[in-house]
Amino acid sequence: MNADHQPVFVDNEKFVVAITESEIQRRVQELGRDIERDYAGKTPILIGLLNGAFIFIADLCRAIAAIDVEVDFYKLSSYGDAKISSGDVKLLKGIDADIKGRHVIVVDDVVDSGLSMKFIRDALLQREPASLKFCALLFKEGVSELDFKIDYVGFAIPKHFVIGYGLDYKQKKRNLKCVYRLSA
Repeated sequence: MNADHQPVFVDNEKFVVAITESEIQRRVQELGRDIERDYAGKTPILIGLLNGAFIFIADLCRAIAAIDVEVDFYKLSSYGDAKISSGDVKLLKGIDADIKGRHVIVVDDVVDSGLSMKFIRDALLQREPASLKFCALLFKEGVSELDFKIDYVGFAIPKHFVIGYGLDYKQKKRNLKCVYRLSA
């Protein structure tokens, strides 16, 4: 087994590779091309959700080479150190950009319950963007109760707890190059 694909442990819990670094990078490049095509002649603003999306949004920005993009960030809290959302979304940092009349793409690491996306959608629509789309590296199938579409999805995954590539468990393992799932 490749050394990069060895299991990792957090607090004696075993995580195994779910999505490899090469699979992630290939898919991020595809998402970048899709965004370039959809926003040709425009300058969208990518709004990342911290902390989980910071690696994904950095790679996505570099994959969008044919058009200009701007970047801003929200910071929310809905997990704390838990493996499941608390159900309570708290705004820790708002965006600085004026998005009125702008094309906005919200970029997140993972959509599971959908609470964060609903919170951000409601907040951004009040600011009257020209358009509002959503991009997520991971979409947990059968979990979210969104009443709107995630426009750009990297990977649809089962309802597993995942870490790596920006996703954490108790603030650990964000720096892994692959996405790992909790081993059964």
